[in-house]
Amino acid sequence: MNVGPVTGPQRQFPSGAKYAEALQHTQLCFQHPELVGARPELTKLGLPRAISGAFASVFSLTSAVSGRRYAIKCFTRNVPDQERRYQAISARLARLNPGELSQPWNLGFEYLTDAISVGPHRYPVLKMEWAEAVTLSSWLDHNHARPSAVDRLAERFEALTRDLDALDIAHGDLQHGNLLVASDDTLRLVDYDGMFVPELAGMSGTERGHRNYQSPMRGNDDFGAELDRFSAWVIFLSLKAIASDPGLWSRLHEPSGEFLLLTEDDFKSPGSSMRLQTLLAHPDRTVSGLADQLRSLAAQPLDVLPPLALALPKQRATATTSATANAPVPPAAGGLPSWMMTGHVSPEAAPPPPQPSDAAPDGFRTRTLLDVAAAGLCPLMVIATVIICVAGFPVSPIEAGMPGFVAVALIVFARSRRAERAELRATLSKLTGELGRLDDPVKAAEKLHKERARFDAGEAKRTAALTKAQAKLTAHYQADLKEAEKRKARKERDLDRQIDGLAEELRKSLAQALTNKQSTYVRDQLGRQLISQSPPPGIGPKLASRLAAAGIRTAADFKGYRPVQNTHYNSTGAVLVLSSGRVVDVNGIGEAKAIALDVWRKRVVASVEARQPTSLGMSERQSIEEDIARRRAQLVAWRKGVEPETEALRVKARKQKEVGLERLNRENSLAGDRARQQRQEFAQRATTLQQNSVLHEALSAAVETARLRLRRLSLGCYVRFLYIAR
Repeated sequence: MNVGPVTGPQRQFPSGAKYAEALQHTQLCFQHPELVGARPELTKLGLPRAISGAFASVFSLTSAVSGRRYAIKCFTRNVPDQERRYQAISARLARLNPGELSQPWNLGFEYLTDAISVGPHRYPVLKMEWAEAVTLSSWLDHNHARPSAVDRLAERFEALTRDLDALDIAHGDLQHGNLLVASDDTLRLVDYDGMFVPELAGMSGTERGHRNYQSPMRGNDDFGAELDRFSAWVIFLSLKAIASDPGLWSRLHEPSGEFLLLTEDDFKSPGSSMRLQTLLAHPDRTVSGLADQLRSLAAQPLDVLPPLALALPKQRATATTSATANAPVPPAAGGLPSWMMTGHVSPEAAPPPPQPSDAAPDGFRTRTLLDVAAAGLCPLMVIATVIICVAGFPVSPIEAGMPGFVAVALIVFARSRRAERAELRATLSKLTGELGRLDDPVKAAEKLHKERARFDAGEAKRTAALTKAQAKLTAHYQADLKEAEKRKARKERDLDRQIDGLAEELRKSLAQALTNKQSTYVRDQLGRQLISQSPPPGIGPKLASRLAAAGIRTAADFKGYRPVQNTHYNSTGAVLVLSSGRVVDVNGIGEAKAIALDVWRKRVVASVEARQPTSLGMSERQSIEEDIARRRAQLVAWRKGVEPETEALRVKARKQKEVGLERLNRENSLAGDRARQQRQEFAQRATTLQQNSVLHEALSAAVETARLRLRRLSLGCYVRFLYIAR
């Protein structure tokens, strides 16, 4: 896509054919030492092979001096500030450090002024390194069924855009024809006509890039480091989608189509785009997410689009430059969906893990009056027990040990009244209750895993059914087209046969008309030959009267005789055959006279036929020819109507296909929305499950800690606390 017309006088450049003619003699048209005598690649006709573009024709030449192969770009149209632009681009690319690039994507070139002679004038050319590589679309034709290779290429493309963004360089026309894939599956960039480098800031662009890769919002004034942002998303989405689902290449791409998976119409009308809807509803969340992002970007100005390289997590640390690492991160307001920033579901802040209350004691604290009393009375009671036993008071053993038992009971009672034990028991009860309200994380994870597996299986089945339904519609459409073409061929063949047969039909009609005319003439003349006026021999007036009475007056009234056998006299008689075929027996007409009548009639017929007309009149012939002409015009009109009729069938078939695909897309879109909601629910449940797992683990640890602290508040610890306060 070129930028609009440039005002002012423009230099005229030769056509590609003129350049090809000049390049047949490279020893004459070049003065550059490495191009003089260079061998151009030839066509089968022996002419230099040209690759024609909007602004130039490119020829492949092999230097006779160095043996190196070059692409020589010969300009066919004027480009404003051409030399300045190429000099700036060449100088900028020459300063690149290959070690800091993700891959050797830049090709060296040299702008040569007045380099080639075409006729009496000299013109500039661009001498570029020849890249042994294939275009991106051609590479995908052969490799789309290798998901890992396509995914690696997507990463390399992302790294390439990261390089460009870090260097503030924009290619300006990223598309399948300008991205070449070398034998090691690394990328090369060609065609730097529309490239932006910082040294060209303030100038206007010379082109708007391939229409199937550009934002609908890109205008003629856009010329800056952001030129590649939309096309980068388009290409990256296509590569990731093909890597995830190789079948998309055959479903959405058209053989020799000037696009990968999406076209200009998909960006302008995303709501009615079958291709975009297919990607939006794709079960792979990366594909559907990128498609959703691209749909959003299509409606935003170019300068606010997030760079692909900075919007995605780094694909390969080794593929980035140091400059990229220091680049500023764009603000979230750039329009990135949440799935790219934090995953499909933004995790909520996890609650702090529960701990035993900080106020819960790890031992006994301040002694109370009860503790002091117990500490004072218990020794006295023990001493009393000893005295009773030693002094030999007449008491039973139970009575003797009673003070000691009271001392122990007093200590147990005093410990039970300690607030530390009550606090720990309350904390333990609370933690145990909270732990009991949580599901077992392991069982919950297994349940979620099974539900997700069933969902994924269902989605895979739905996607397969969609593909099958789309293929069925396509097959039905193709069958309808085939039947329409067969029907067209049959009709055209039948009409052609009828048109071709009109000449023979004319000849037959003319012959039949002449025959009818002659028959009419003969019949009329025979009716004028009365038997009574010129009777045959043997037929007198009396027999002529009998013949007239039987309906035979002229030669036209009968057409012969038939012999009959007379049974009474055993002799042969005759009956006359009338013109109507009826036979009559005329009294007095025997076989001999019947023969005489027949001979007479034949002689009259021969005489009349000798005088009958031998051709049709002008009016008679013209009438027949006009009738045939009307038939021809009618057949020709029907013949011309076959193609519109067939086109109507094609349109009907196409409409049925579009309606069917629209219905499928609508159903698929709704199903995709439900699937996305379900996936979000799964993601939310997974996040909650993860949080609950952490909480479950923390609660379990807190319960154990509380139990341990409670065990530490034993009777022995309490006695030690009573007397040494520890």
